[in-house]
This record gives sequence, C-alpha cells and structure tokens, in this order.
Amino acid sequence: MAGRALIALILVGALVTCGWLLISDPGQPAQAPVAAAESSPKPVPPGGGAGPSVLEVSAPVQAQAPRQSPSELDKWSAGLATALDIPQRALIGYATGELVLRKENPDCHLSWVTLAGLGKASSDHARFGGSTLNPDGRTAKPLGPVPLQGAAGEPAGEKRGGPMQLTPAEWKRTGHDIPATTDPSLDDIDDAAVAAGRVLCGAGADLGAGNGWWKAVAAYRDSDLFRQQVLGNAQLYATLSLAPEAAASHSAHAVRFALDQLGLPYVWGGNGPDGGAAGFDCSGLTKASYDSAGVGLPRTADSQYRSTPPVPLSQEPKLGDLVFYGSPAHIHHVGLYLGNGLMINAPTEGQAIQIHTYHTKGDDYAGAGRPA
Repeated sequence: MAGRALIALILVGALVTCGWLLISDPGQPAQAPVAAAESSPKPVPPGGGAGPSVLEVSAPVQAQAPRQSPSELDKWSAGLATALDIPQRALIGYATGELVLRKENPDCHLSWVTLAGLGKASSDHARFGGSTLNPDGRTAKPLGPVPLQGAAGEPAGEKRGGPMQLTPAEWKRTGHDIPATTDPSLDDIDDAAVAAGRVLCGAGADLGAGNGWWKAVAAYRDSDLFRQQVLGNAQLYATLSLAPEAAASHSAHAVRFALDQLGLPYVWGGNGPDGGAAGFDCSGLTKASYDSAGVGLPRTADSQYRSTPPVPLSQEPKLGDLVFYGSPAHIHHVGLYLGNGLMINAPTEGQAIQIHTYHTKGDDYAGAGRPA
C-alpha cells in the first residue's frame, strides 16, 4: 500500500509539471526509482514535454499455436526459437504449459506467450537466476533464489526458485500430477511452466480477456514493473510468432532494446546509462533504441518527426514505428510502437519508462513515422 501511495504522490507532482495526464487504474504508471517531480515546471526538455499516460486493459494478441505431438512440437519450436530469442528447450516448456492447461482448464485461455513473458521477466528464460537448462531440459542445476527487479510488495524473505521463480507455496499447490513425469521438479522448465500456468488460471481466471489477464498476472507477482515486463515481452513474442521473418529487422531490434529499459526513470535530457544518465527522456529512448539497431535518428521528438517517413493516418502503426504527439508546428513527445495498440515511452518527470496505450480519445496524437 505504501508503494501505491507513493505512485499517487508522484502523479500529483507530474500533473503540476505537465498539465495533462490520463490515468486508468489497470494502467497506473509504474513508479520510477527517483524522487517525485519538482512542483515548478522546467523548460521544454530536449525530448519534448509530457506524453500520454493511460494504459487500457488488454491481453497479448493471439499467437501462433503450438502443435501437439512431440515431433510437431520440436518442429514448431525450432522454427521460432531463434526469431524470438528464446532457448528452444524453454519454448517447448512454455508450449507444454499451454497444451496441458488447454486440457485441464480450457476456459482459462492460457497462451504460451504469457508463460514466455513470465519466463523472460522472471529469469530471462533461465539464462540467469532460477536454474540453467541442460540440453535435454529435464534436470537443471539450481542457481538459487534471485530477487526480482521491481518486485515490490512481496513478503520479506520470500524465496522463489526455478525458471518461473515460483514460491514454495505455489509449487506445493500446483507442482503435482504433471503429465509425462513421475517426479516433478521446480527446476524443470516443463514442470515449472505447467505449475505457473495453474497459478495464473486459479480462481476461474480467463486470460483471453484484458481484465482477466491483468488480474492473473498481478496475482502472480504484485509488481507494476513485472506486469509491464510480462505484457511487453508477451506482446513481442506474439507479434513475431506470426511473422518470424520480422525478428531480424531494425524495428524489432529497437523494440527489444526499449523493452529492456522498462523501469528506468525519466531523466530530462537523459541519454541512458551508456550516456551517463540514470534513464532517458522520450526522444532519448527512441534514439538509443534505433542506435542499438544501427539506425541513426535526430535527438529531439520534433526533429525525429520531420526526418522520419510518415505512416498514413489511416493505417495503424507497425512494430517499431515512432508515434508522435503535438501539432505539425511542434511535436512534444514520441514513443515506440509495440503492437496491439501499445507503445513504450518515457512519459515525464517522476515516472518510469513504461508501456501505454498509444492513442486515446482526446489526446494530441499527430501520427507515426517509420525509421526502417
């Protein structure tokens, strides 16, 4: 509760600084690890002014479904693992979780992309913390519980383990009677993914609907940052599963970079940790994202708008497009389009880099540009 109260205080400070913010409860902006914004407004920063700050409830889009026989599952995962940057053995685990829950609890509508988003946010698919996957994936060497970045609100001393970073209580409740194994292990990706799916699908949850998805992930981990990390990566995996050839594009590379910055603070004129700042402003984030992909952008939101080929207003942006706010005479804010009506952006003083709905009624959305 104290953390949520602090977020509310930050929003009050941001209102003084920015003049307008749209807030909805499921999209309450994530707390930045910095002090609240100053009460006196600063000059317009190099990255522009305040950006949209509403996140409407949504679930990741429908992804390519895993095939059910072992040989088909191997072929399916082999075709996607490189594009998604998920170890094939981990991807098979997430698909196994969906297939088991599809039979056990079809009304939950659990997708492997949600489990993959959890795996990315929890342990980077067991590439750090939790456990390391052996080539066959069945027995893994535990590395011990690792505290999760941004996992506010958890009981002191809470221990988590395995690639899905489940608590002992969660594992005891859900880590039994798992098909195709007589000795379930917290450190096995198949078993852990099934258990994580059962945690998500508890209490009659329906993850096919926005409200149900948000509540289930919030119950899994009481952290706004964690929930945003899960949503952002799950959405990226869903998009790339439908168009794996796009994974090597400059735009996909830029989006991956931006997702890795979630939770960093907005810093007026900031160019990120590599540029000597704790975080970014809005155009600092978009420039750094495309710099990481080998595409140079001008530094300010307004100059990015004028130098980027426009997307027709009749079309929805695509993955990695820049989305701009303001008027043709002056653009004050920019974000990076994620898909499914969402963007990644550095909103304003006192807030963290986070995901928001890119276009809402009454905002000053000015259009999109496609750098690459």
